[in-house]
Amino acid sequence: MRRRELFALFGAAALLPHAAAGQQSDRVRRIGVLIAWAEDSPLTRAAVMGFTEALARVGWIDGRNIQIEYRYAAGDTARFKAYAAELVALSPDALVASLTPGLAALREQTQTIPIVFVLVADPVGQGFVQSLAKPGGNVTGFSSFDTALLGKWLQLLKEVAPGLNRVTVIVDPATSPAAMYNAAIAPAAASLGIEATFAKVHDLAAVETAMAAQARLPGGGLISAPGGFTQSRVQPIAAMALRYRLPLIGAYGIPEAGGLMSYFFDAPDLYREAAGYIDRILRGASPAQLPVQRPTKYALVINGRTAKTLGLSVPQSLLANADEVIE
Repeated sequence: MRRRELFALFGAAALLPHAAAGQQSDRVRRIGVLIAWAEDSPLTRAAVMGFTEALARVGWIDGRNIQIEYRYAAGDTARFKAYAAELVALSPDALVASLTPGLAALREQTQTIPIVFVLVADPVGQGFVQSLAKPGGNVTGFSSFDTALLGKWLQLLKEVAPGLNRVTVIVDPATSPAAMYNAAIAPAAASLGIEATFAKVHDLAAVETAMAAQARLPGGGLISAPGGFTQSRVQPIAAMALRYRLPLIGAYGIPEAGGLMSYFFDAPDLYREAAGYIDRILRGASPAQLPVQRPTKYALVINGRTAKTLGLSVPQSLLANADEVIE
């Protein structure tokens, strides 16, 4: 977004009726945001922009009546914990956490400061909230995909690559709910006649080892399971998959980085939604009474160039239903 457009956006926001309520106190409010990905990743940039813009629209202007402290964990477990401690030590009015490791790290530090999470799978099952409708405690937010989505990824891969008979799931157990992914993928793979294996990785060398093993025989494919590690390294993972001539599907940013497909919700949009919850909390709402919400809109993005490079023909029906085709 250009400087002039940002000025117009933030200047207009200060004049909104909502803004007066946001300026109900002379005290500058403070928000701590623990982001799971690297600071320079496209997903991080989109998330930060969406969050800042959404707050501005309801009268909270960073540097004027609110101060936003960002920390970027880049999928590193130690950073999640260190940055969570840093943010809580600042005594913020509210916190934003992304992914399970971010939320877990903040919960270890505080049971009282309101926390709004994004991209956390099964927050009830993981014990973060009592129920979706009435979370209880100091935590609420926006959960990530239904695990059935992982089965959908297998179906999409099979449609584009009919000869697919093996798939490797790239997952970092430290920053992804690996057991949950396994429980969802195993039955879906069996129903499609696909052998599914999990490559538990913690660095790019392990990713390459897994891809090299998968590429030794025809009929292989890849799923990049969402998590702090994989999303912070979308570009090298996608480039590696293309080099090994393996069709890759997963979450946000994969086809833009050269992978084959992504089928996912608009992750940055959840940060815009989170800004709405932060606004309500700053005006007195309790996170215990704000229901946890699930994503409702998904987008299919296909990289047509990658498909051609891999010698794959994307069915016309799939192209017609795609939200974006990169040519």
